[in-house]
Amino acid sequence: MTYFKHIILIFMGLFIMGTYTGCQGDTVGSSSHKTEKLPENFETATFAGGCFWCMEAPFEKLDGVYKVVSGYTGGHTENPTYEEVSAGGTGHAEAIQVTYDPEKISYEELLDVFWRQIDPTDVGGSFADRGSQYRSAIFCHNDEQKKLAEASRSQLSASGRFEQPIVTEIEGLDTFYPAEDYHQDYYKKHAIRYKFYRHGSGRDQFLDKVWGNEKASSEGAGNEAKVYQRPPDAELKEKLTPLQYAVTRKDKTEPPFDNEYWDNKKVGIYVDVVSGEPLFSSTDKFDSGTGWPSFTRPIKPDAVVEKADRSLFMARTEVRSRHADSHLGHVFDDGPPPTGLRYCMNSAALRFIPKDELEEAGYGEFKKLFE
Repeated sequence: MTYFKHIILIFMGLFIMGTYTGCQGDTVGSSSHKTEKLPENFETATFAGGCFWCMEAPFEKLDGVYKVVSGYTGGHTENPTYEEVSAGGTGHAEAIQVTYDPEKISYEELLDVFWRQIDPTDVGGSFADRGSQYRSAIFCHNDEQKKLAEASRSQLSASGRFEQPIVTEIEGLDTFYPAEDYHQDYYKKHAIRYKFYRHGSGRDQFLDKVWGNEKASSEGAGNEAKVYQRPPDAELKEKLTPLQYAVTRKDKTEPPFDNEYWDNKKVGIYVDVVSGEPLFSSTDKFDSGTGWPSFTRPIKPDAVVEKADRSLFMARTEVRSRHADSHLGHVFDDGPPPTGLRYCMNSAALRFIPKDELEEAGYGEFKKLFE
């Protein structure tokens, strides 16, 4: 465990007035992950991007991803433990292995998500975690993956987004060792500790700085993306109702069960009432019983931004739109499968676009969600 991670989690344990168990969790032992028979068409991708706690969540939210496992790879020691890897003597890196359905999501799309989680110019580790065990790397399962990974890295390098050279390694996968059980889905099992650690590591601040104003939904997607912007405040006051303005710009909360979409069962997508940027799909909407519209995930992994919220003497995770920076609501870890998350949103921050009107309204790309 890095010194930073050790200190930040001890502090968090004191903060929530609980018994600190740190990265070691409640049980120390090897992983109980067993070989699982998967559909023949499923494929696997392996990425390293620093602390594997922070890499699991973005990929598990993706439609088409079957599972994400944290583990170790790229080293010379067989069956390494977390203590051995984090000490830096095994040559292994903390990594994740993503099992996915290529008919629903492509390897290129996974690469795009990967680049948006890391600092590819950091040769000494990742954010606050230092050492080669926290290096960024793409571990390829075959020649095709290697070809696509190298092309993706070259494209990112040529984009000029980073001033420093891209140092993320691309190499063939040898053996992947699943990490101990207490590391799997850490962001769900210990949500408050995880969010505190992630924020303190500097990862989110860096990613917001590099990608926060990005107008395209994905790098190199091949399609010219819409530009979503927040109009001037004076214009917003004219355009929005007082409640919509209070929620999106003043971070207020509308009443439960007395809002437009809490019980909406129509098929379509939900966009930011301020900018029109796509946020959620009815395919991920569920009845949470809270009186607010609730979703298991955003319509795209990078559609929203999550920030630590410690107002009202609580530790919560606020959800805001990426481009307009509208306050949308909060996300909680008590949702149903497949993500276990509940994005609890304010109807006043949303505008609903029915499936039959997507093309006319300029959201034709999302029709495939309902086919």
